[in-house]
Amino acid sequence: MVNELNVEDVEYSEPVSPTAQYFNSSVLSICILAVLDTEIPIDDSQALGLLKDVFLPISPRFSSLMVEDENGVKHWKKVEVKLEDHVNIPNFPSGLSPQSYDNHLSNYLSKIAMEQLPHNRPLWNIHIIKYPTRNAAGNLIFKLHHSLGDGYSLMAALLSCLQRADNPSVPLTFPSLTSAPNPNLSVRGTSIFRNIPKVLRSAFNTVSDFGWSLMKSSYVEDDISLIRSGNPGVEFKPVVISTMTFSLDDIKQIKTKLRVTINDVITGIIFLGTRLYMQEGRNKLNNKHSTALVLLNTRAIREYKSVKEMHKPCAEKVWGNQFAFLHVSMPELTSLESLNPLDFVWKAQKLIQRQRNSGAIFLTARLLEWFRKFRGPEATAKYIYSTIKNSSMALSNIIGPVEQMALANHPI
Repeated sequence: MVNELNVEDVEYSEPVSPTAQYFNSSVLSICILAVLDTEIPIDDSQALGLLKDVFLPISPRFSSLMVEDENGVKHWKKVEVKLEDHVNIPNFPSGLSPQSYDNHLSNYLSKIAMEQLPHNRPLWNIHIIKYPTRNAAGNLIFKLHHSLGDGYSLMAALLSCLQRADNPSVPLTFPSLTSAPNPNLSVRGTSIFRNIPKVLRSAFNTVSDFGWSLMKSSYVEDDISLIRSGNPGVEFKPVVISTMTFSLDDIKQIKTKLRVTINDVITGIIFLGTRLYMQEGRNKLNNKHSTALVLLNTRAIREYKSVKEMHKPCAEKVWGNQFAFLHVSMPELTSLESLNPLDFVWKAQKLIQRQRNSGAIFLTARLLEWFRKFRGPEATAKYIYSTIKNSSMALSNIIGPVEQMALANHPI
């Protein structure tokens, strides 16, 4: 936050949303790193032109500072952007192997992940890596402060800079967000009386989940384990960014077999892999209590929206930070499930589905608004920090386009 500026008689482009204030406070400063792998060496001669003509016009927040007026109210203030200050091109030793450049890239990502973005200029940077790794001929890294928007908004911003690799004149297309069919539902067999147990169960789950969320955010910490040290100040420790790729065909095969969604399969795989990692020694299961914060997009939309659609006058509240979180206890792993992973994925799906159908998400959003209204943004940020600190991991995902993408004729 910039509060040293002379803000008298200044016109502000827009007020800062409550969630943006939480993410840029004395206890929280959260950024998003987006890494693009290019198939060909990067030509950076077009970088400044693309930023000026394509990136900055996407959102006024990309050319604004977060400032505080004399009443302590935060605003986005429009400024002139010096693009050269936002572009970084590191120098690594020349002539190394792709594996060595993998290590240099990993160390560089760890370094920039720990650096705070300067608050005297708009809250984003890009980094151009012009060295070949095992997976790419070059890398383009966007570092974006979370106060600018959530993953849905910021990924939409990045995708609007990209084109189809096979035909740049044709827009990118996205999978439809359809839910998996439930074979147990019958239109003819539904009635108000048949739904009463479901309504009562949902009400009970809402109260139970909301109470559990309150305790998790305030008092109850996860057990110390291989994925949670519990040490104070762990957020200031260096981070390592890793990537793992799965076959979409394999995931679809599991999806069809279990009649669940792709998100359910991916979440179950992550939970299973984490539980296997947490095992202590051979054939000894470690089922310590661990929870994951599952972040959910709360927009009332069922399909991908482009940035242009987001900024239409009728598109109310599409841009920004609009998400909530669920506390999901990672299912315990039995010796049988370690031999049959599908059983574990199914169990994880049933657990998440039960919590997704409760109203705890909306009560949590109301609670955060109550905190902000009566105790202020800083107190709300501390509550969110405690929520993160008491958990073991967080899960989030964003849908991607069907076709291969390209940036300025660089296939991604």
